[in-house]
Amino acid sequence: QVQLVESGGGLVQAGGSLRLSCAASGRTFSLYAMGWFRQAPGKEREFVAAISWSGGSTTYADSVKGRFTVSRDNAKNTVYLQMNSLKPEDTAVYYCARRGVPTTQDMAVIQHYDYWGQGTQVTVSS
Repeated sequence: QVQLVESGGGLVQAGGSLRLSCAASGRTFSLYAMGWFRQAPGKEREFVAAISWSGGSTTYADSVKGRFTVSRDNAKNTVYLQMNSLKPEDTAVYYCARRGVPTTQDMAVIQHYDYWGQGTQVTVSS
């Protein structure tokens, strides 16, 4: 069983920064790509960013490209999401997830992710 625990959310002013962390249990963390998704009230969960098992390949949603950076530390079983230049429209619950499909194509497809964390709230005030 894989457990994912997000942390680092909070309230920040527009233009500010936050770094989210996702700690994973288990010995196979380094074998899987990981993703970040978010869900705003009344909206569907959407893809934010993903990183390959090695960290050598990353993918971003157009809405966060150039502002967010995904990274991972396989020795610590942790994946990060550095969020800079935050906007009010970034307000959402942010989730990390493990990608169960062993390819680097279609990283934004939500159905390819099999384990999810409980989410952490990010609120950006204007």
